[in-house]
Amino acid sequence: MLFVFFQGTRPFFLATSSYTKLVVRNIDEMTVNGVYYKDQLEAINIPDTVNFISIRFPSGEEMLDIKIDKNEKDPAKRLTFTYSGDAVTAYPYRGEAYVHSVSWPAAFAALDKRVNIILPEPPYSLQKFLGGLRWNPTTDKVYGILPMIVGTLLASFGAIILGVPIALLCALFMAEFLKPKFAAIIRAGVELLAGIPSVVYGFFGLMVIVPWVRKTFDIPSGNTLLSAIIVLALMILPTVITIAETSLRAVPLSVREASLALGASKMQTAWGVVLPHANSGVIAGIILGISRAVGETMAVILVAGNSPQLTFSPLESVRTLTSTIAMEMGYASHNSQHNVMLFSIGVTLFVIILILNSFILWFRRRMEQEL
Repeated sequence: MLFVFFQGTRPFFLATSSYTKLVVRNIDEMTVNGVYYKDQLEAINIPDTVNFISIRFPSGEEMLDIKIDKNEKDPAKRLTFTYSGDAVTAYPYRGEAYVHSVSWPAAFAALDKRVNIILPEPPYSLQKFLGGLRWNPTTDKVYGILPMIVGTLLASFGAIILGVPIALLCALFMAEFLKPKFAAIIRAGVELLAGIPSVVYGFFGLMVIVPWVRKTFDIPSGNTLLSAIIVLALMILPTVITIAETSLRAVPLSVREASLALGASKMQTAWGVVLPHANSGVIAGIILGISRAVGETMAVILVAGNSPQLTFSPLESVRTLTSTIAMEMGYASHNSQHNVMLFSIGVTLFVIILILNSFILWFRRRMEQEL
């Protein structure tokens, strides 16, 4: 946990590196600021205090001088090149906003001599991270996660609003109205649903719910926020039902008998007496349901559409925080700003769950005081 927090908070206080890095290709020998390198396979680290890089080659015909302007915030204007030969400069190189490239063309592209200059990325603004509307980590190095935060909260709260009432009614029915034998059979089925992997729920949503949403609302794609809400509601049902039903059955029989003796019906007793007495366990089930909905990944990836846009329409594609981490961790370069920003998303997710759970626990204490 400490490692995740360190990685997740680092990009807002520290630059990605204290060095400007040179990565060379098809260059056997070179001298950089007076230091000789031969068959260099690893990156050459130039301290961030250096403002000028001089690169010389054994032939003497080709040279490269790089002036670094430390005060320039725009990475496109930070470097000034002086070179000889038929060199070609490129910025950004392969879409990386902090990577410049100088190459000397050969007969074949694979034989081009190339020097890549990788600039350290400065600390990122926390305000832009939490409030930004664009997520473009490769080309523009923009890391705004507000659309993913909104998508996560909308999908989670939608699942809670849809799933919790159904789960509570089901738990009440099993605990108060069904005979013990039938309740045991249904309880076993509910527990079986809790053991189904999330990817199976996602596949079910992809094959059943997504086509239904597309046909019902006559939209081009059924991979929408509504599809994610329905799938998440199905996924939290077993958790909420199991914990709530256990809490309801734990209410003493004397409480039920006292209510019935005062003339209350069985439904009035179940809803107005038994349920309030079991509110602690019921709220615990709701908390676990919210945590599962907020932290769900695979099922949401399959049905939500994964478009990082800010929308409040249930018929639009959304992306959640967990989906972003799962989809992009595989190709985010190690120790890059993109990589550590994914850790920052994980920290943000943890804080969101902590805030939601704290609010629900505070609400439970208020209810207990009123009772």
